[in-house]
Amino acid sequence: MNSFDSSRRAFVKKSLVMGVALPLAPVLAARMESDETVAASSNNPVPLHWLEDTASTKAVGVTWGVPWPKGKHKKGTAFSLHDQQGSSFAVQSWPLAYWPDGSLKWTAHAAQLVPAQTQGLVLSTAKTASPTKGLTVTEASNAITVDTGAIRCQIHKQGSTLITAITRDGRAVAAAGRLVLLTQDRVDAEDEGVTRTQEFTGEISQVTVEQSGPVRAVVKLEGKHRQAKASRAWLPFVVRLYFYADSEAVRVLHTITYDGDETQDFIKGVGIRFAVPLHAPLHDRHVRFAGEDQGIFGEAVRGLTGLRRDPGAAITKAQVAGQATPDEKSFPPEVASHLNLIPAFSDYTLVQPSADSFAIRKRTRKGFTWLNSATGKRSAGLAYLGTPTGGLAFGIKNFWQNHPAQLDIRNAVTDEADVTLWLWAPEAPPIDLRFYHDGLGQDTFAKQREGLDITYEDYEPGFGTPKGVARTSELMLWALPATPSAAALASLATTLQTPPVLACTPAYLQERAVFGDNWSVLDPTSPARAKIEKQLAWYFDFYKNQVDQRSWYGFWNYGDVMHSYDESRHVWKYDIGGFAWDNSELSTDMWLWYYFLSTGRADVFRMAEAMTRHTGEVDVHHLGPFAPLGSRHNVLHWGDSAKQLRISTAANRRFYYYLTGDERVGDLLREQVPAAKALLTIQPGRKLPQDDPRKSGVTKTEAYCSFGTDWGAIAAAWLTEWERTGNAQIKQKLLNSMQTIAAQPHGFFTGSALLDVETGKFRLSTDTKPYAQHLNAVFGLPEVCAELITLVDMPAFERAWLAYCELYNASEAEQAARLGQSLGKLNLRQGHSRLTAFAAKRKKDKKLALRAWDEFYHASGGLTTHPQAHLLKGPEVLTPVDEAPGISTNSVAQWSLAAIQCLALVGDEIPNGL
Repeated sequence: MNSFDSSRRAFVKKSLVMGVALPLAPVLAARMESDETVAASSNNPVPLHWLEDTASTKAVGVTWGVPWPKGKHKKGTAFSLHDQQGSSFAVQSWPLAYWPDGSLKWTAHAAQLVPAQTQGLVLSTAKTASPTKGLTVTEASNAITVDTGAIRCQIHKQGSTLITAITRDGRAVAAAGRLVLLTQDRVDAEDEGVTRTQEFTGEISQVTVEQSGPVRAVVKLEGKHRQAKASRAWLPFVVRLYFYADSEAVRVLHTITYDGDETQDFIKGVGIRFAVPLHAPLHDRHVRFAGEDQGIFGEAVRGLTGLRRDPGAAITKAQVAGQATPDEKSFPPEVASHLNLIPAFSDYTLVQPSADSFAIRKRTRKGFTWLNSATGKRSAGLAYLGTPTGGLAFGIKNFWQNHPAQLDIRNAVTDEADVTLWLWAPEAPPIDLRFYHDGLGQDTFAKQREGLDITYEDYEPGFGTPKGVARTSELMLWALPATPSAAALASLATTLQTPPVLACTPAYLQERAVFGDNWSVLDPTSPARAKIEKQLAWYFDFYKNQVDQRSWYGFWNYGDVMHSYDESRHVWKYDIGGFAWDNSELSTDMWLWYYFLSTGRADVFRMAEAMTRHTGEVDVHHLGPFAPLGSRHNVLHWGDSAKQLRISTAANRRFYYYLTGDERVGDLLREQVPAAKALLTIQPGRKLPQDDPRKSGVTKTEAYCSFGTDWGAIAAAWLTEWERTGNAQIKQKLLNSMQTIAAQPHGFFTGSALLDVETGKFRLSTDTKPYAQHLNAVFGLPEVCAELITLVDMPAFERAWLAYCELYNASEAEQAARLGQSLGKLNLRQGHSRLTAFAAKRKKDKKLALRAWDEFYHASGGLTTHPQAHLLKGPEVLTPVDEAPGISTNSVAQWSLAAIQCLALVGDEIPNGL
């Protein structure tokens, strides 16, 4: 055991002990073993922690994932949740993945908790506590009723009303919940003709109860948007409603998939609308909006403050606080007799047109001017409408980040107002998804190759379509018993924008070797390690700051980062072909997720979460001729004609799914299971020469498939589905593919072969020339192979993969000796140092381990120097920004993955001089 292994294990043991905050109360003491075996024992309770330090004293629903050692727990095992004082909490558990022997590999758990009062939580196997009131789901022929114990929600099974009513204490707080869509048939003012605006409403086609308690319930609604009395139905939606026992909240996950004609179907607004009953005098009806830095805008529909005739302190104080004012009979006569002459404001709007500006306006009613009420930079995206006896708080997560967004209140002077949560603000220009140029005359294959050569853009007419791209948004509703105080509403706004996240400690996750054993908890115990970890932190912080400085925000953009930097203009290459949006190129997603696993940093989790939401939805075609493939990096997320598995790969989504149990990401993972069939019609290497044999198969079920970017994605999808379901057919297809890769003349160095997409078997290649492509190992293949080798006992496959890992960066002489000839000039050698490290770890080869570090520090194709940002301001740039010459997302992602994995695989025994 080297010094790194010893220090790592000591650190893991210490972290686990601290994570459960020993000593525990007697109720848990019996389940504990001696301190000496804490790190290794699988019988210990699993330590959990909140990612952020939260002072929230309001209960929130939370769901998280937990990994388990092979063979430890059978399906159906009961789990319990306790804190360090021994108090137990109701928890609902279900399986996410299984080991090959059928034991639990990942489980998901849900609870309703007060973060400030539940520190030092642990999960163990025991009988669980029951919710205070419990959650029930009742299904009838036409409706589903969810009763959390605090609220009741009736959900329609058909028609255009999704939520019939949300009631609290027998009183309706919200009703007639429905999806709304506004469209225009043109977008440019200079276009001829009159702009035609249409309104559509979401129409349900299917409702599924995915979970029914006792702690958590999930109801999934699917359908399309339809115009009243019209035959056309389009823009498919999926809406999931989440409920927790004893909770007054409803979480809403809203997904749309674009299936229109981008030249005439311009979306003007998309959102969800509710009716809010109001049975109180106008001066007891209250409007609230959350601004920034916990600021709250609040007033009554009819204000009683600031009048020429003072109603008195008791009245104004009550109104400002949102409490019931005294009976009107007690008002001063000069006020009571003139209430009708005090304007009442029926309509309010909060609109966030950009990441740095919002405005609140109001008007007395339609047909009269709007008054500017307040302005600010970044609204928290939360509003409230109600009376002293209760009302509805509603908001959109990542409100300003996903601009343009809008919150509307209408008809607040009537008995039933409307509130609308606009995910795309109607006050903004319509969504324009058209391609950004006319093709530039690239009407032949030769011209398209020339375009690729100059702008790095893979263009072909008809391929840059948005058809099939999707967008998922998260919203929250709270049925409140009274108008909340400013402090209470600010707390809700914080919960909306940064929902508390419960997770296993990094030490526990490392002990379970989740997502492979090629990462470790960061622990700067040596100068060499500390230097690397400092640089890792620098890279992440740089990109985190770039997101804000460069305003990488917006409905279609938030979550992605830019690909390459233009040092001449001091901007990222947002307008140059294939150099603009990154679209997961070279595994940016994986860099963030492995860095989160290594650090447990909340800000890393938030950025990785946003990227997972974006790259899994916007960068992938979910319907149409290119489904379910993703689009290569481009000025537009869907613009490139290279539609590839390497972008839609399940390898990028697995982290978030297993850590959170998110159902929508579960859908995206399942969507990729049949993705190999797309290779029958859409070849990933489309810019290969026209006569290249890889452009066609032999039989109707065969397609050429690379062993790198293609098979890595296919294997990730099949592995995940096998883990989730135990599906024997999927398992066999995966094993067939592994066996037939291992049987190739040069294993992975054969490069590609014909894949039968029905059986998973590769045809034996007749090509005897060894081949390696630098992209083969930078889209998740190393990570997937690392998991497969530990999961499946297949020595031939392991030998084939280790040979690839060892020889890619080997000398030409060694390559020739092993393969018959050298591999020629190869790229991304620094990124491939982690492959060398993996081979060194598996073979216990110290010489190879030293070579891995040498490659990491000296090989080409990555970052050989560590750039440092400097602040640029003045006439050269529009606003002050940090820039780092020579940096690119590709090089950072590969350097970071190589650093994280080399540290884990071969330790920090770095040779002198490196």
